Amino acid sequence: MLKIIILLLVPALSFSHSLNSVFKQVNPTVVVVHIEGENSKFKKISSAEKNSLVKKDIGSGVVISQDGKIMTASHLVHSADKLSVEFLNGDLIPARVLSSVPHADVALIQLTRLPKNLQVAPLGDSDKVLVGDDVFVVGAPYGYSHTVSKGIVSARYKPGDTNIELKSSELIQTDAAINQGNSGGPMFNEKGEVIGIVSHIISRSGGNEGLGFAVTSNMSKRLLLEEKPVWSGLDGIIISNLTQALNVPQPAGYLVQHVAQSSIADRIGIRGGSIPTKIYDTQFLLGGDVILEMLGITIENNPDSFKNIRNKLAALKYGDKVTVKLLRAGKIIHLSTRLKNEY
Repeated sequence: MLKIIILLLVPALSFSHSLNSVFKQVNPTVVVVHIEGENSKFKKISSAEKNSLVKKDIGSGVVISQDGKIMTASHLVHSADKLSVEFLNGDLIPARVLSSVPHADVALIQLTRLPKNLQVAPLGDSDKVLVGDDVFVVGAPYGYSHTVSKGIVSARYKPGDTNIELKSSELIQTDAAINQGNSGGPMFNEKGEVIGIVSHIISRSGGNEGLGFAVTSNMSKRLLLEEKPVWSGLDGIIISNLTQALNVPQPAGYLVQHVAQSSIADRIGIRGGSIPTKIYDTQFLLGGDVILEMLGITIENNPDSFKNIRNKLAALKYGDKVTVKLLRAGKIIHLSTRLKNEY
């Protein structure tokens, strides 16, 4: 019986022994992403308070190309006004968003300059990842950068599974410790290949005793590197029960909360909210534009409406026109711009 126990322990000990060398190899490819943006709940109350109301946050990311492209989580950067990326040696470099896919929680950002000796993490084939495989996560939980945690693949989920968040995404579940700050960081296999981008946890206390999830590397590659979706930079909420109170001339609309600087929405001229309001225990901003149509598709209070808009945006080519119909200060306004090649 003792021999059997020893044999069962050998694989775990072997991975622990090799983790040190693999971690040293990939650690320089992992970055801390610093995010700045005005706190949407208190945006533009007064110019005197503005500086104190800037929201700062951190997440993680991983370098995936020699020209300075970094994969991270969409929920970190989608409505960010300012980004900077911190490397292992302390070098801090500004970055900008290239593309963002909120429904899958993956995004691609671009360094504005390249650091010396830039190292790139290899992207693995996540289709080969099996339940029970050893994995490890590197990131900045609670701001402690380049922290490593080890675990296994606990489960896998295909798009359309209804019992998990991010139903449109392909996810890897892990028991590796994941906390605030790990979002956007890489999940590696034992070879040091990126097989997932950390998204979120499900936890009763908010701690790492919950379930951790990462978007698979194959889905991230397809969405960000092959399809190259546009970055709207819009943060808002669907309204339906308030449309009459706000004189919205249709059953539903998209109430804009914040518009990220230099995004497509910013270039079009869409405006965010400025008046903090609380209705039915929900805080949001009034005073911003209410989008009625985008690309000729009417905003409706159902998932298909945004799915159709996403699909139409994904089919656009650089140089194509993006059109928006919105309600501003009681008037119907039509805005448009042309897509620029950000890659």
